[in-house]
Amino acid sequence: MTRLRLEVIHRGRTLSVLEPDGDVVHIGRGRSGQVLSGDNDITIDDPVVMPEHARVVLRDEAVLLEDPGGAGGVTVRRGAARFAVHTGSPHVLASGDVIELGADSDAAAPVQIRVECEAETEAPRVFETRPLAKLAGGNAVSAKADPVLRTLSELQRAVGSADDMAGVLRAVADAALILVPRATHATLVLREELGSGPDESPLVPVLTRVRGPDGAGMTPTTPVRVARSVFRKVVRERAAVLVADATSGELSSESLQGASIQSTIGVPLWRKEDIIGVLQIDNRAAPAMFTSGDVDAVAVLAANASLAVANARLIHRLEVTEEQLERENSFLKGRERARRGGAAETIGQSPAFTALLSQIGKVADTRVSVLIEGETGSGKELVAAALHYRSRRRERLFVAQNCAALPENLLESELFGHKKGAFTGAMEDRRGLFELADGGTLFLDEVTETPLALQAKLLRVLQEGEVRPVGASQTKHVDVRIVAATNRNLEREVAEGRFREDLYYRLKVFPLEVPPLRERRPDIPLLAGHFLERYSSELGKPVAGYAQGAMELLMAYEWPGNVRELENEVQRLVIQVVPGSFVTEALLSAKIRKAETALRDAGAPKLRGSLKDVMEQVERHVVSEALREHGNNKTSAAKALGITREGLHKKLKLLGIG
Repeated sequence: MTRLRLEVIHRGRTLSVLEPDGDVVHIGRGRSGQVLSGDNDITIDDPVVMPEHARVVLRDEAVLLEDPGGAGGVTVRRGAARFAVHTGSPHVLASGDVIELGADSDAAAPVQIRVECEAETEAPRVFETRPLAKLAGGNAVSAKADPVLRTLSELQRAVGSADDMAGVLRAVADAALILVPRATHATLVLREELGSGPDESPLVPVLTRVRGPDGAGMTPTTPVRVARSVFRKVVRERAAVLVADATSGELSSESLQGASIQSTIGVPLWRKEDIIGVLQIDNRAAPAMFTSGDVDAVAVLAANASLAVANARLIHRLEVTEEQLERENSFLKGRERARRGGAAETIGQSPAFTALLSQIGKVADTRVSVLIEGETGSGKELVAAALHYRSRRRERLFVAQNCAALPENLLESELFGHKKGAFTGAMEDRRGLFELADGGTLFLDEVTETPLALQAKLLRVLQEGEVRPVGASQTKHVDVRIVAATNRNLEREVAEGRFREDLYYRLKVFPLEVPPLRERRPDIPLLAGHFLERYSSELGKPVAGYAQGAMELLMAYEWPGNVRELENEVQRLVIQVVPGSFVTEALLSAKIRKAETALRDAGAPKLRGSLKDVMEQVERHVVSEALREHGNNKTSAAKALGITREGLHKKLKLLGIG
C-alpha cells in the first residue's frame, strides 16, 4: 500500500488537505459552483478548473496523475522542471511534486496541489519477545512448548556446553538415555581416523553409559559388550537402524546374544559426507521396546551430537598440535640460545680449557657416544652444544633433557613418546625426544639419575638405533647422537649397582672432562667480560668495566659453583651498578670479598708483574697457609680450599710447592 496526502493551495492559502481512502481521487470544479460537491473528491471553485480536470490513481507500485478530459492544462512541477500531462499518458508522481491546474490559462496563478506519498507497510503485531540471555540460558524454550521439544532443548544445551571430548561423549550418551526412557544402555562408537580418510579407519567403541537403578546414567565399572553388527550396518547403509527383536533376523549375531541385547537403535554421526561414528541405544531387558518415535528423537539428538563430536575432536587436535609446536619451538629457542650463548663455552685460553677444545674438535664429526664429566655448573651442557654445532648435525635439533627432573614413567614417555590410550591421560599419540632429535643430538644431563628399568631401553637405542613408544607394538628407527653428562663418579655408580655396566661402556666411548673454573683462572677475566657485555646489553644498562680491585677478587675466589656461579654473580652486579660506572669491590658478594683478606695477607699491594703472576703468588700463599693450618694433611687442606685431593695435587705441582 501507498500512503497519499494532497494539499490544495488556492490563491496563496491552503484550501484543503486530503488523505484519500480509495484508489482514485477526482479533482475538478462543481457544476453548481459550490466549493464542495459530491461530484469530485477535491472540488475547487475557480474558473481555471474544469468540472473534471484531473485524476490521481493509487496503485501498489506507483501513484499516477491522469488528464481525463483531454482539454490540457494539467502540469507537474518537480523542482525547476515542468512536465505536461496528456490524455492516455499518465505521469508518475513522486513525493514533493506540485500539480498545477490551469497553468496555460490567462489566470494570474494556477491552482496548486502539493503531493506527499510514501510506501506504507502494516505495523506488525508483537506477540512475544525473548531476551538473548534467556535464549542462551536454560529456558530457551517456553514452558508452554511440547515436553519433547523442551527436553531436546535442554539436552542439546548440555551437549553443547561440554568443553572436551570426554564431556561431549558423556553428555550425548546420557541425553540418549533420557530421550529413550526404555533404553538400558547407550554406546558411542567413533572412528580412530588412522587412515587417509575417516571412512577408511576402524570403528572403536569409546564409551558406554548404563542406566542406573534410579534411572540416571552412570559409567560402568566393567567393560560392556556391544553389538558390532548393528553399527556396521548403520555405516554400510548410511542410515538409522531400528531392530525390534535382535535375537532373530539378519542382525542376529554372537555379539548381540553375548551382550543380551533384545532391541536396539543405531543412528549415524556424520561430518559432511563422512560417517564419523554411531550412537547405539540398547534395551537388554525385553524385545520390541523401541518405536519410530524413538528413532526420530535420537536422530534429532544425533545431528547436534555429530557437530559437538567433530568440534571436540578438532579442538583436541588443535590443542595437541599447539602443545607439540610449543615443545618444538622451545627446543628451537634453546638451540638459538645455545648459539648466542655458545661464545661462553669457547671462551678460554687456559691450558686445561684449550685441551678440552682440542678433544671436542677431534670427536665432533664422529658418531660415537660422548660422556661429559665435570662438577655442577662447569658448563657441561654448553660443551654438549659446542659438540653438536661443530658437527655435521648442526642444522638439526639439539635437544636437552635433565634425567633427574622427571619421575620414571614421565621420563620414559618424554624420551620415547607414547601411543593414544597407553595410560591415563594419553589422549593422543605423542612423539618422544628421540624422534624430535632424529638426525640431531640428544643431550642427557644427570644420566646417572635414570632408573635401571629405563637404562635398558637407552641401551637398546644405542645398540640398535630403535625406539618403542609407550603402548606401541612396533619400533621406530632413529638416527640420534647421544651425549650424556654426570657430576658423579660413574665407575662408583656401576660398582654399587646403581648404573648398568653395559650402558656405562656404551656411553663412555669418548669421555670429556670439563675442568672446574678454579683450574682455569686465566679464563675468569674473559668470561666475566663476556657476561658483563651480555647482561648490560640485555638490561639496556651500560657498564664501564671492572675496577682492578674487583677483578683481583674475582680471580682469587675459588668458584665452587663454577661458570654458572660466575654468570649469576655478573648478572647481579649489572643490576646493582650505577649506569656508566665501573664494578667495584663493594658491589661484590660477601663470600667473594673474603678473598680480599687473602690478598692483603699475601701483600698484594707490594706485588708487581702481570695479573697472572700476581694471582699465582696469591694462590701460592693461600695454598701454603691451608697446608700449614692442617699440619700438611692434604685431604683436610683440600676440603678447606673447596677442591678435591687430586685437584690439590695438580695445584701444588702447578705452583711448584713441594
